[in-house]
Amino acid sequence: MNDHDERLQQQIAGPELQERERRMRGVLNDMTLRHENRLYANTSGVSRNNAGLGFRPGYLNRRSGECVLSRFSDGTPAPIHVLDGVPESWVRARDNAGHVVAVVAEVVSGFVHEDRFYTREEAARAANH
Repeated sequence: MNDHDERLQQQIAGPELQERERRMRGVLNDMTLRHENRLYANTSGVSRNNAGLGFRPGYLNRRSGECVLSRFSDGTPAPIHVLDGVPESWVRARDNAGHVVAVVAEVVSGFVHEDRFYTREEAARAANH
């Protein structure tokens, strides 16, 4: 393990395990996306730090294996993680304005690079190798 990997592991090991446990119980929503951004803020696990390397924000449905890019409600690709463009079958809740506020528990955020899905942790590691 190189110095970067050790620092990354130290930074996210405890909170990441907590986040994984939460994901097993809960759903992805705007609040959890903000939490993930804070958790990975100083790594390549956020859009602003890995976009130049070709990583695009996206989501994976662990049950179906389907992976999609993050999109605005009109279908255009989003430069950050937004929930409005996920497939309708993934939507768990919408607000009064019709915006997606939560998706089913099987959905995780991450990145798509060269047609492969990376979790935030995987993207952070891949971007630094």
